[in-house]
Amino acid sequence: MSTKSASVIPASLSGKPAKQLFGAAEGGSQQAAVPYGSYAKGCLAGGVALAETGPTWQAMRLSRNRNWGHPELIDFVQTLSRFAARQPGWAGLYVGDMSQPRGGPMLSGHRSHQTGLDADIWMLAPKRLDLSASARESLSSVSLRRAGGAYTNENYTEQHMEIMKAAAKDPRVARIFVFPGAKLRMCKEEKGDRSWLRKVRPWWGHHYHFHVRLSCPKGMRGCVDQAAPPVGDGCQDAQTWVDNILNPPPPDPNAKPAKPRRDYTLADLPNQCVGVLQSR
Repeated sequence: MSTKSASVIPASLSGKPAKQLFGAAEGGSQQAAVPYGSYAKGCLAGGVALAETGPTWQAMRLSRNRNWGHPELIDFVQTLSRFAARQPGWAGLYVGDMSQPRGGPMLSGHRSHQTGLDADIWMLAPKRLDLSASARESLSSVSLRRAGGAYTNENYTEQHMEIMKAAAKDPRVARIFVFPGAKLRMCKEEKGDRSWLRKVRPWWGHHYHFHVRLSCPKGMRGCVDQAAPPVGDGCQDAQTWVDNILNPPPPDPNAKPAKPRRDYTLADLPNQCVGVLQSR
């Protein structure tokens, strides 16, 4: 089902960068919870805020107001945090960016996280869950990468793998993005069921946090899923990433320069996003 249909965009919303419109929304819309569009071109109706502090989690960087998501994402984060709290040395999870209150393009940072189905989980093992708002702004996560992401460093622990494995085994999860060296290490250390590794995909960055992406919830016809990961555990793909980090291939002399990205306007997004912005 298409998420586009004929609609008149009010003059007050027309032509403005969508990131300004959605970035200005301070709370979720009073609508049923529905993600519209795709992870990198969409919005979120009926967004719910993850509580700033819970028994096994804390939301970080509160000034960004990005601790919002679809109810399935809220439940997922809370569930994973309870698992993390059972790991040695972990009091739970520090949770980074999720989505803005009504999703949509962000004023800065991520191109994805637009439909309330993405969450960044910090690599830093929480020792305490009573951080002040100011501490949540200044505290840094910890990097796990070495050699540009080809390998893990001394900060990597068995618990990192166990938490990512638990996340990947949740049937709601579509993908987990992490730096190539971490994926390859997990490939080498997993001696049992390897099926969960398929969901863990190497990607640039993602060494201070790992990025969890949920599939569209059942029945959400306006939500656009990403194509499923390739068949297999993806370990050879991770090895290729690592090989290319250690021995970068020469640049393609015939490669065309990348076109500069333009800011989306409301007209670029699913039609339902007009109503999401206009809702109380």
